[in-house]
Amino acid sequence: MAQDSTRQAPTAPTTPARALLPLILPALAVGVLASLLLLLVSGAAERLQDVLWGDLPDALGVGRYSVLWMLVMLTSTGILVGLVVWKAPGHAGPDPATTGLDAPVLPPVVLPGLVVATALMLAGGPSLGPENPIIAVNVALAFWLGRRLVPRMPGPVWPVLAEAATIGALFGTPVAAALLISEALAGRGTKGPLWDSVFAPLVAAAAGSMTTTLVAEPSFDLHLPPFGRPGWADLLAALVIASVAALLGMCAVRAFPYVHGAFTRLGHPMLALPAGGLVLGLLAALGGHLTLFKGLEEVGELAADPDGWSAGQLATMTVVKLAALLVAASCGFRGGRIFPAVFIGSALGLTAHALVPGVHPAVGVATGVLGLLLAITRQGWVSLFVAAVLVSSPTIVALLCIASLPAWLLVTGRPQMQLRDDGTAVR
Repeated sequence: MAQDSTRQAPTAPTTPARALLPLILPALAVGVLASLLLLLVSGAAERLQDVLWGDLPDALGVGRYSVLWMLVMLTSTGILVGLVVWKAPGHAGPDPATTGLDAPVLPPVVLPGLVVATALMLAGGPSLGPENPIIAVNVALAFWLGRRLVPRMPGPVWPVLAEAATIGALFGTPVAAALLISEALAGRGTKGPLWDSVFAPLVAAAAGSMTTTLVAEPSFDLHLPPFGRPGWADLLAALVIASVAALLGMCAVRAFPYVHGAFTRLGHPMLALPAGGLVLGLLAALGGHLTLFKGLEEVGELAADPDGWSAGQLATMTVVKLAALLVAASCGFRGGRIFPAVFIGSALGLTAHALVPGVHPAVGVATGVLGLLLAITRQGWVSLFVAAVLVSSPTIVALLCIASLPAWLLVTGRPQMQLRDDGTAVR
């Protein structure tokens, strides 16, 4: 009996190599195509942005980021996106407030409108990133093409490959995708060895990230002053800033259903989106041009001179960008929330540095981003990863892991920044 009680439970059998090998070529193809689509949409949006925010105001003799031009551009962007959502087949996909990174498989007829709406949004200035709609487009393309070209492959494989590939392409590394897929598998209670389950998604993510790296050479390092050995003061700062960031993010999460409901009551995209664009223009007039767009290049401007901004300026940008994210996500613009949250968390961290110079900029930025992303995304591993890569300092990882604990306690089990079809918050 003693021997029987000490026996270990049998482990799940591993997948033989011959079952994994046929997945490699499809995963590589999905990874490359997902990255190229992301680069194509982002590149087109950047060129359009140069015209709308550079060539056009210069030709008209208007300041590029004058209050007048920001109001005109944001409102016009709302009108154009509203037209696409109104008239395009499929209305450019479902209400973005109801979707997350795990995109549904959309019919192919919806995709052109979704791509156009996303490109217009990226170029026009609303505070959203490309991640959610690009993942949705890649998931749909991978599913519909994969089912026809490789019919023997299980259908559910294609969305997973496309999601991993797009995440890898967005961040220029497969690590974020591996962490996201691992977290999703753990939530579903998937049995069997983890690496068998993530093998094909990791191949797709690696192909997507390498394609992006070779073509565009992305970098998330903000080149903040180097952070050395952490001390007790750094630990205290990390705990406080991450918790404050999580609470600030939860304010937006709590307000999300109410703001979304206010725009929904307008009853038509040609009312909700132009109204949202006008509000975003007013917010930009208050916070300045750095609070426009998805925020990745703008946060680089903040980090280039951490001591060049007053605490009041940084706090204003933090609050304005958070409000802009809330409005843009509520009124119907097609976009994701990760990149704006990075700006908000960074600005909050630099506010802490401006108020208390003893707070290292790298600690402030990393823990601010960590707390905001935990509140906005509820993706623990991805939040840790993004916060860590922004400062490229191995010694800060331990601080981030510790700071994530109280921040997670503040957000777990509470409403998420995603709504059901009836307008209530997902928990």
